[in-house]
Amino acid sequence: MPEINRSLEHVGIGFAAFLAPPGPEVIRFTVGQPDFDTPTPVVEAVKAALDRGETAYTRTQGSVELCDAVAEHLTIHNIKVDPEDVVVTPGCKQAVLYAMMATLDVGDEVLVLSPAWPSYDGMLKLINAVPVHVPVNRKNYHPDFNALEAAVTPKTKAIMLNSPNNPTGAVYTPEEVARIVQFAIKHDLWIIDDMIYATLVWTDYPYTSPAALPGGAERTLTVGGWSKGWAMTGWRLGWIAGPKKVMDGVKKINVSAATHVATFMMPAATVALGLNEETSMMAASFKERRNLIHELLTDLPGIVVPRPEGAFYAFCDISGTGMDDIEFATRALEEAKVQLIPGSLIEGGAGFIRISYATSPENIREGVRRLSDWLNSM
Repeated sequence: MPEINRSLEHVGIGFAAFLAPPGPEVIRFTVGQPDFDTPTPVVEAVKAALDRGETAYTRTQGSVELCDAVAEHLTIHNIKVDPEDVVVTPGCKQAVLYAMMATLDVGDEVLVLSPAWPSYDGMLKLINAVPVHVPVNRKNYHPDFNALEAAVTPKTKAIMLNSPNNPTGAVYTPEEVARIVQFAIKHDLWIIDDMIYATLVWTDYPYTSPAALPGGAERTLTVGGWSKGWAMTGWRLGWIAGPKKVMDGVKKINVSAATHVATFMMPAATVALGLNEETSMMAASFKERRNLIHELLTDLPGIVVPRPEGAFYAFCDISGTGMDDIEFATRALEEAKVQLIPGSLIEGGAGFIRISYATSPENIREGVRRLSDWLNSM
């Protein structure tokens, strides 16, 4: 029999082992998915498109109206792109992969601020690029610029950003993003900026795009989507925007790989980007939950957790409990009936657990109560 692609031997499965749905008696702090329904105007728009018979092939990068809407939405974050240089993709994850495929050759190295969402590592290995995991500052999970400088080699081609961050909840300051842009200019790097959580920021400064800063636009690929801020995870809609020379390549990749996203979803995605009340309500709710879960977690014995700054994750140092993170997560599920993500499933995350607070306040209180009772009983 012929052999399969040997690159697959080095690709992990991320959090999958700890994401299996448990029984109804278990509190889940694992899934990074809003617990809201997709806003009604978006649902009605997709129904109307189906009623109009919008089920045939269409413009591959996305409808003119949708690409215009994405470009207009990005101006909220001071990102200026030509709508012709926007491609709508089957999910933000696909957009990240397109960015990597369009900018990287075999053997190119990419700096990944670690711990990071594990799919970045897997995608890079799929295309035979090399992830270089650079540890962040442990006190607040923000970039360690000395570590970044030390990680650069002649093969370094890009740096991967994700702020607000999964799994840490960190939101990089405008000054830090400006330093990253200058770092990228100094070493002539591409910047792949995953802004999927940009609407979920709890700091007194906003999400800052490297594309909005001097010298950043010509080297930044901006990736985002509808999943988190609009409660549209299952719709699988993302976007990528950037300099024309790269986006011409992205268009070739998209045509070869996906043609386009579902035609009847394009009007709904356009409607979503025009919403404000619904998205603001969801963001306000998650901020309240952040306050609640941080207050409760800080009282747990043996656990240290910086105040989450964005997204809907708390990244907790559990080394003070005397358990490693796999043991902690396994026993929490079996003994406390709480499902968590162990950090060692990702590079640089050993000794930590990730908690998603994209669940109800009632579940947050009950889940942390169970963890408290379990830890205090030891």
